[in-house]
Amino acid sequence: MIYVITINDKEYEVEVEVGKANILKTTLITAPAAAVSPVAAVSPAPVSAAAAPVLASGSEVVKAPMPGTILEIKVIPGSAVKKGEVLLILEAMKMENEILASSDGVIKQVVVTKGAIVSTGDVLVVIQ
Repeated sequence: MIYVITINDKEYEVEVEVGKANILKTTLITAPAAAVSPVAAVSPAPVSAAAAPVLASGSEVVKAPMPGTILEIKVIPGSAVKKGEVLLILEAMKMENEILASSDGVIKQVVVTKGAIVSTGDVLVVIQ
């Protein structure tokens, strides 16, 4: 049997037989150009974005190692932290992951909020 599967903007045509599967064709899917409407469209209210991190010289950022949801924030700006101390809890794939301080310092900024959904590489906390 032949199946067409779409994953991350790529379309795969896969042939499946008992005990094996072969990729027949891979196609990159491009988003269609937005149609221009002569009537002015009402744009939805903007989703509150996280504050942009404030980076000073000597600042270190703690980034999300994986996509997930922020369950708990254990620090506040101005609090002193030691390397290895838990900064926040990130839920990913139904597991609670402790995000640790990568160095000693003082919390300059907590960029995320409880319940925020983050992607890999998003800045979570700034330590100075």
